[in-house]
Amino acid sequence: MASKKYLFLAALAGMLVMSTTSFGQSKTGGYNLQSNSNANVGGHDYLDTAYVSQKNMAQQESFLSNQSIYPSKPRDMWELGINGGYYTIWGSVPAQPGYGVGVSLRKSLGYVFSLRGGLNYGLAKGIDYRLSTWPGANSSPAYNGYPSMAGQSFVRNYKSQNYSASVDLVASLNNIMFHKAENKVDWYVFGGYTLLAYKTETDIFSNVSSQTPYNFSGVDFSGKRSDIIKAVKGVLQGNYVAAPNQRRTPNNNNPSKNLWLRHTPDFGMGVAFKVSPRFNIGVEQKFDLPFDPWITGYGVNGDQIVKNPVISYTSVHLNFNLGNAAKRTQPLWWMNPLSYAYSELNAPRHMKLPTPVLPDADGDGVTDQFDKCPNTPAGVPVDVHGCPLDTDGDGVPDYKDKQLITPTYCQPVDADGVGKCPCPDSSCFSGYIKANACNLGTLPSINFAGRTVRLSKDDEALLSDVANRMRQSPDCRVVVTGHAEASKASEQLSWDRVNAVIKYLTDKQGVSSDRFIFQYSGVPGDTHSVDLRAATPEDQGPNMVPPPHPNLRRSR
Repeated sequence: MASKKYLFLAALAGMLVMSTTSFGQSKTGGYNLQSNSNANVGGHDYLDTAYVSQKNMAQQESFLSNQSIYPSKPRDMWELGINGGYYTIWGSVPAQPGYGVGVSLRKSLGYVFSLRGGLNYGLAKGIDYRLSTWPGANSSPAYNGYPSMAGQSFVRNYKSQNYSASVDLVASLNNIMFHKAENKVDWYVFGGYTLLAYKTETDIFSNVSSQTPYNFSGVDFSGKRSDIIKAVKGVLQGNYVAAPNQRRTPNNNNPSKNLWLRHTPDFGMGVAFKVSPRFNIGVEQKFDLPFDPWITGYGVNGDQIVKNPVISYTSVHLNFNLGNAAKRTQPLWWMNPLSYAYSELNAPRHMKLPTPVLPDADGDGVTDQFDKCPNTPAGVPVDVHGCPLDTDGDGVPDYKDKQLITPTYCQPVDADGVGKCPCPDSSCFSGYIKANACNLGTLPSINFAGRTVRLSKDDEALLSDVANRMRQSPDCRVVVTGHAEASKASEQLSWDRVNAVIKYLTDKQGVSSDRFIFQYSGVPGDTHSVDLRAATPEDQGPNMVPPPHPNLRRSR
């Protein structure tokens, strides 16, 4: 037994050395699990044919040419595991601590299911807390092998050595995720078949050669179970002989050599924690159902058949991924099959996108989505908004304008874009107005509500009238006056309102900016109003001044 332990420890040390080497290599290999690049989703590039086996290459090539929407399943690594843990048999004889060791090899069938084969050795022990009487010959022939025990009191105990080979279907429960790229913890369940071979021994003689039974007269079997078992252990000497179950056929003459085979269903669950792309540690609980009451050594208890036992194996697994990282991904149960789809939706790299088609119904070169004049006649030059050009801004598009360049002072124009220009010299004013004097009349005031600087429709109508008057009196200038209180905010608000009035008259009505005098403070009046009046020869001032407090400017 000592040699087996040393062999196991040597194998474990070798695996850890190999795993450490593999970790160092994987940093420059095909794995890059921390990358957010689409080129390396879930540990490999779905477009890289290096991960595809020859038999799946046709599907991959169909996918790469956009003839199929499904990439082929990549080649993935095998998982080699070694395990060890607590091995017991739940039966009619209370179990004592035992141990088990094993090795496994696992391969994925897909992203959820995988197959795992395993070889295990388990040593289970048990000691009863009850005093029993050795069954008579009419109970079972198996008890006839020790004639000296007939009718004797004894304490049932056993040591069972179990050898097993298993094949299990494993289902991972949490690798298909909608909100993470991949899992670091693998929860799984499994079930399958185990071929079990066992040999059971019992300690019933204080002297094996003379077959002298133990004397348990010094044990108080009315006490606590733990005290009883402790006292029984003090009596037993470890003189193991073949248990009664070993004296069944086929080798009744030498029962210690008998190995009993059982076809055993098994099931269990476990969880594994990823340490690196090459190594993970797992904890697992497995149950075997041998349906054989003799596995604990005694098939009958008095006249009653004992209950069928359950083999329990609680183990820790050290799992190593085997394979070339440049040609194989990590085992598929560690990968999320949705990662590629999500990455393509976020930043398409392989997706076949149609060439965008932007409709232009009137053919003016401006797509309908941005065309503010969607029914422009064919061949008419347009601006960036898709509207016919109006070079002189008189409101008549160039293709209808019979006077392509109409001076501002000759506007408004008629339906053909022809303006009515004033006389070119001072003689035109004879008998009508005084030369060098303005005839603008009384101009309106523009009222603003609250702290707004936006012109209402009524205000725009008033200013349109002012613009018409100014066109008819091209030599006149207009003083635009705002009123401010003694604060920065009020001064800036007055400036914004004066600027809004002048900007409307220049930008929207086409009046030249040099015909205005800009005043925003220093004149008493209603702070909600901007006053307009015809300039006198004494009125002098700039047509634009910088904002006094630009950080307080308003746009509404």
